[in-house]
Amino acid sequence: MSSTHPGSEQVHLVCGGKYHDFDFARLELLGLLAEIPQVRTSVAGDWSDIDSLSSASVLISYTSDLVPGENEQDQLEGFLRRGGSWFALHGTNSLLQYTRGVGWEAPHQATRFFEMLGSQFVAHPPIQPYTVRPSCQHPLVEGIEPFTADDELYLCRFFGEHTCLLETDFSGETPGFAESDWADNDKVPVMYLHPWETNEVLYLNLGHARGHWDMQPLMDYYDTEERGSWKRPEFYELLRRGIQWALNRTTRAAGFEQ
Repeated sequence: MSSTHPGSEQVHLVCGGKYHDFDFARLELLGLLAEIPQVRTSVAGDWSDIDSLSSASVLISYTSDLVPGENEQDQLEGFLRRGGSWFALHGTNSLLQYTRGVGWEAPHQATRFFEMLGSQFVAHPPIQPYTVRPSCQHPLVEGIEPFTADDELYLCRFFGEHTCLLETDFSGETPGFAESDWADNDKVPVMYLHPWETNEVLYLNLGHARGHWDMQPLMDYYDTEERGSWKRPEFYELLRRGIQWALNRTTRAAGFEQ
């Protein structure tokens, strides 16, 4: 765990799981955090580093098919109850199982975790460009013009209330997933704030990244290197704003002036 000194902010980054290029995402996120001199960051590949989370005021997660166990969910609840800020990215809300003849399913498990996060991934259509646009007036998306994301478009089940910040449109099918018929779907949240007890969680589902060796053991070599929204300057701006949102919330909670 990184050392802490007066005036610093301790951030804990959880980055790991399946079928994504976590080395790439980890380096990009650490580069953004390094732009803020007072930030000190601990890094873990899963949810087991409870000590680092207990010492942190900010949690950033970029995971896929990786959910905390019961004890780790207890620690996450405690982190949120004491005012910690959680900025969750992309596949953080995913838990998958594959059934032959059915496809990829999002099981109704780890419900407490997804209730804290506000959503659970269910399916996505094949990767293709789609338009992302602000859906309300909020400092996190102020001045962000509609842009094209060539990314995984997450279709989810939701828990509790949300303030939708970014949205897109989708209606159609998601081949390969158990819940594949989304013909009656309409607007899809892409970024939201989710209130949880006296706290709130920020989630942004953009950010797919996959390299040639990231689909093992399903396949030895994946032909296409995918970088999703990491190719878009708007995405980096949203990441910077999300990080600053998290830092500002902890500063206000501690009674410091901005």
